[in-house]
Order: sequence, then C-alpha cells, then structure tokens
Amino acid sequence: MKNLAMDLPGLNLKNPIMPASGCFGFGREYSEFYDLGELGAVIMKAATGSERFGNNTPRVAETSSGMLNAIGLQNPGVEKIIETEVPFLESFNVPIIANVAGSTVEEYIAVAETFNQTDKVNALELNISCPNVKEGGIQFGTDPDMAANVTRLVKQVSNLPVYVKLSPNVSDIVAMAKAVEVAGADGLSMINTLSGMQIHLPSKRPLLANKTGGLSGAAIKPVAIRMIYEVKQQVSIPIIGMGGITSAEDVLEFLLAGASAVAVGTANFHNPFICPELIEALPEVLYKYGFSSVEAAIGKGVPSYG
Repeated sequence: MKNLAMDLPGLNLKNPIMPASGCFGFGREYSEFYDLGELGAVIMKAATGSERFGNNTPRVAETSSGMLNAIGLQNPGVEKIIETEVPFLESFNVPIIANVAGSTVEEYIAVAETFNQTDKVNALELNISCPNVKEGGIQFGTDPDMAANVTRLVKQVSNLPVYVKLSPNVSDIVAMAKAVEVAGADGLSMINTLSGMQIHLPSKRPLLANKTGGLSGAAIKPVAIRMIYEVKQQVSIPIIGMGGITSAEDVLEFLLAGASAVAVGTANFHNPFICPELIEALPEVLYKYGFSSVEAAIGKGVPSYG
C-alpha cells in the first residue's frame, strides 16, 4: 500500500515492517507460512568471519516477563551466507539487510568487506550490541569511542549504507547514537536486548548455560520507546525501532517516538504470521489515529517535532 512505503538509505521499503535479526534465521522456515516478498525488508541472522556454533545449551528460556537468550551468534560464516542464504532471499524480491558481527575490529571490517562480493544485499546492520559473546559485541557497543571507530572503519570498506545496532545496556544512549552518527553511520537500529538472568530454583543455578542472556519481548518495549524518543531529538539519521512489538498499535507508538521503520523479534516465535498481520492491520490503525501515511506519523509523539 502506498501510504506504508518508506525510503531509507539503501532501502526502498514497501512497508515499514521487517523481522529482527536473530529471530528469523534466514527466513527459510517462515517462507513455508507466507511470501517473504510481503515484508518491508529482511534482516538476516548475524554473520561472522567464519562459522560459529554459539554458546552451550540451554541458551533460550522463557521468563514471566519475556524471553532470555544467549545464542552466541551461531551462524555458518559470511562466505556461506553469501553463497546460500542471500540467493534464497533474493528470490522473494525483498530488500536484504546483512547483520555484521565480530570478535575484533578486524573481523567486523573483513565481514563488511566480504559483503561487497554480492550486489544483492541492500544495507548492513553493524551489530556492536550483542550481550551474549565473550569478545566483541557489546564490548564495542558500550563505549562511544570504540563504537565510532568500528563504524568509521566499516564505512571505509563497505559499498553499502550502514545501520548501527545500539545496546540499551549503557548509561547514555544519546552519546552512543551521536558518536556513530559523527563516524558516518547512515542509520540506527535500536534497541538490542537488555542483559538479564534467571535462577532455576530446584537446581539453584542459572537457567542459561551462559548464566546471563538478553531479555526480549513486550517487557522491554517501554525502554525502547524511551531511548528512541531521546535519540530522535539529537540525531538526524533514521532509526529502525525494535523491542517488544506485538501489535499495529505498537508499531505506531514506535513511529511516534521517532522510528522510521520497525523490526519484529520475539513475537515471531509466538506467532509466525505476526509480520504479515501487522502489515495488514497498520493502515487502519494509522487512519484511526489521524495519519495519512507512515511518514506522517514519524516523530509526532515528540513535542519538539510538532
């Protein structure tokens, strides 16, 4: 639908709904339920320089207020992803965003540069916010100087727009956002999971083998809305918002806070049809609250934006 379309750096979105990285794999299982071409875009699972098997199990657990995970960036490696997963997604004529991860700055650069081998990926999402790996990930996402440095170096080697995925596990999210914007980021993805932990009472041990994990789901939505609201007032680059979206009303709330598009994560596990259902429901919700398009709603919950 025309009123759902949105243009972002590198991305001509037919609608603002996409699955979040790590919650959708590479789309193969979901493609058995619906046409992935209905989506605004697909953000692939993280890619590292070589294959990773992730953390020991158990690495996913339900809590009373959301899901904990410590997958640990399991993936087949960037070369294999380009060889097998990108062509699969390309067949659906949907914009593809590659999530780039690493243990060192050099690995981030190498992975980003490798994606130059294909012209089928439309943008990169720089994952400096994974809380579940011992090296890399959140190590870069909690220090503005380190985040800016890896952003700048990836921009130097990549042919693609770079969206930097920010961690909520910081004391000043605005400082992080401004640092990567100055370093050349074309957009932001926010937020990643909140660091959490749960104890299994019978064994008196942590539920996850990794002990701690990332909390996702509806419980973190107010945190995401607050952080997007704060960041939107201080940066000029677009934001892909995420964190606990389960309804079209939630999508509108993210738009009002300042997001230009949204990514849906944990809800895909409860309802594999959640993304197409949101796409179908969003026009009526926009109309109900007085907006003629997605673009008309962006930032309208922020007073300074009028």
